[in-house]
Amino acid sequence: MIANTLSACIATEKVEESRDFYVKHFNAKVTFDCGWYVNLQFGKDTSELQFIAPQEPGPPACNPAGLMYNFCVDDVDAEHGRLTAAGLTPIMPLEDHPWGDRGFAVLDPNGVTLYIYSDREPAAEFKQYYKE
Repeated sequence: MIANTLSACIATEKVEESRDFYVKHFNAKVTFDCGWYVNLQFGKDTSELQFIAPQEPGPPACNPAGLMYNFCVDDVDAEHGRLTAAGLTPIMPLEDHPWGDRGFAVLDPNGVTLYIYSDREPAAEFKQYYKE
């Protein structure tokens, strides 16, 4: 299979709150919103998230423990400054990682961890794990 896009859809009671959070803090573009379902686009056509109110039949509200969305950005330091100035509290500090990025994490309204990072040159011990 060759997927044209890949996106995550979270079943949540917080559809409106989630939409507003991502629009405000991550410049998401709302491409569909019928109240109980919203589609958000981030920068490129293939970067999307959806939120859906629990439906019958359908999945129950999500328990996002352990779920993480990764946002690769050009300037992680600027994003850290912007998001903390807007009142978000990092749950992981901004730091360099030897596997090849610099990043930090915050939580969304559903408890999903949002890891925001910029690529960096990996340390020698991690270079062997990169596949061409």
